[in-house]
Amino acid sequence: MNPRIRLPRKRTIFWGLLAAALLWPIFSWAVLNAIWDADLEACRAARGVGACWGVIVEKHRLLIFGRYPFDEQWRPLLATLLIICVLGLATWRRLWQPRLAPVALTALLAATLLMLGGFAGLSFVPTKLWGGLPLTLLISLGSTLLAFPFAILLALGRRSSLPLLRSVCTLYIELVRGVPLISLLFMAAFLFPLLLPAQLRIDILPRVVFTIAAFAAAYLAEVIRSGLQAVPAGQLTAAQAIGMNYWQTTAYVVLPQALRFALPALVNSFVGIFKDSSLISIVSLHELTGALALSLGGDAEWRSFYLEGYLFIALIYWLFCFLLSQASKKLESGFKQSRPERT
Repeated sequence: MNPRIRLPRKRTIFWGLLAAALLWPIFSWAVLNAIWDADLEACRAARGVGACWGVIVEKHRLLIFGRYPFDEQWRPLLATLLIICVLGLATWRRLWQPRLAPVALTALLAATLLMLGGFAGLSFVPTKLWGGLPLTLLISLGSTLLAFPFAILLALGRRSSLPLLRSVCTLYIELVRGVPLISLLFMAAFLFPLLLPAQLRIDILPRVVFTIAAFAAAYLAEVIRSGLQAVPAGQLTAAQAIGMNYWQTTAYVVLPQALRFALPALVNSFVGIFKDSSLISIVSLHELTGALALSLGGDAEWRSFYLEGYLFIALIYWLFCFLLSQASKKLESGFKQSRPERT
């Protein structure tokens, strides 16, 4: 037998054994020797040998919903399901039409009003009590919906033939991309209210959403600009030849193709926004990571099992990011199948 054929098999066996040797202690700690019940004494006895997933069972409400009133937690649960349904609808290629944006905005507004309350017999819950997964999804989706049209205008402005408009858009994009998001959040939370009269100050949650949207728009603008550059120039000439003006050409010819070309990068940017929402914990908004610190920081008995809590939060982030990436692949393959073949 040729030794060149057997060598890859030996390498496969070697790497398989090495992976098993490295992963077995993790599997033993996370599964075999783990404590799955909210038994504090059993968790303490298994420390260093097995994971204590009982901390998730004990603190799951605080981890998922934050400080939202216990008896009213059906409201953030319903709001979360509403947002997930909107994200699910966005994965259908046939629904990628202009009317999808008003539907998403309506669902976001309904989820926000449901959590806020103060009408139809619902008790009012201030935003400082919001937290966990619903707050993460609200901020992520709200920031994306606000950032997307602004990013389109920035991308078009940066490609404009007007020098002043092109310079302003370029300056904004480069300036925002050169500043960390955490510094902008600090300014929105603490500095911006000092510049306005007391009667004009708005709640911290809208300030945070607009800040993240303004930050994300700079990155999305560059992604959209790359898609605009991929559109063949001949299609613009053809559109002008049949009498279409600039805005008609942009809306019906250029943008649909540019967004298709930039779809993977756009989904990647949304994943980045979803993960960057964890930074809002520094301004006293307890999203997923902030809710974890809130649930374990005030409980001395369960505080030592923070590793299991962080792994649980990481699993939630990974699950949503994985589903978004799969949805992006599904949309991309659908667009490729619907694209006519060139002859």
